[in-house]
Amino acid sequence: MKVLMINASPRFKGNTQVALEQIAATLAAEGIDSEIVPLGTRPVRSCIACNKCLEQGLGHCIFDDDVCNKISARMDQADAIIVGSPVYYGQPNGGLLSLMQRMLYPAGSKFAGKPAAAVAICRRGGASAAYQMMLMPFEMMNMPIVTSQYWNIAYGRETGEAAQDVEGMQTMRTLARNMAWLLRKIHTGEGDAPQLEPWQPMHFIR
Repeated sequence: MKVLMINASPRFKGNTQVALEQIAATLAAEGIDSEIVPLGTRPVRSCIACNKCLEQGLGHCIFDDDVCNKISARMDQADAIIVGSPVYYGQPNGGLLSLMQRMLYPAGSKFAGKPAAAVAICRRGGASAAYQMMLMPFEMMNMPIVTSQYWNIAYGRETGEAAQDVEGMQTMRTLARNMAWLLRKIHTGEGDAPQLEPWQPMHFIR
């Protein structure tokens, strides 16, 4: 079993990567493979509603000059997906939204029924709105949404600061264990619900 993770931050070693690596390490401990794919720094086209992908039965976007179709093709070998993004003005990276729309519309069969999750990273506010926005396309594709003990959010501004968010990193580990449990249930019908770590709350004002 394998989880595809998309890092929508243009900073390859930033806080979104920190959160996804925490998930990857926990998935590995649970016996689940994962792959983190960076969205990159090059532009991602927006959907122009040309409908050529469906009219021609392509199974992918007709435009093949960015990362969209390459990432979409990886879902052939993936059993679940997690998207992670920094928060800009209460929203996820715009390139990620364009990517999701252009992947799911023509290639929905690659995604339908597979567990999905989203991770939002922010300095202070707007994470819950961005988190909800990333989940909405998955809900339309009949994809089980994987949660944690909290919304899948971590905090940090400077590179690597998210690692200091004790509760945020615990949230990522809980998300990963819940993902592993659901995948095992789907594919083998076996596995007990994961045991929660003792809660490690972290507040802005210490």
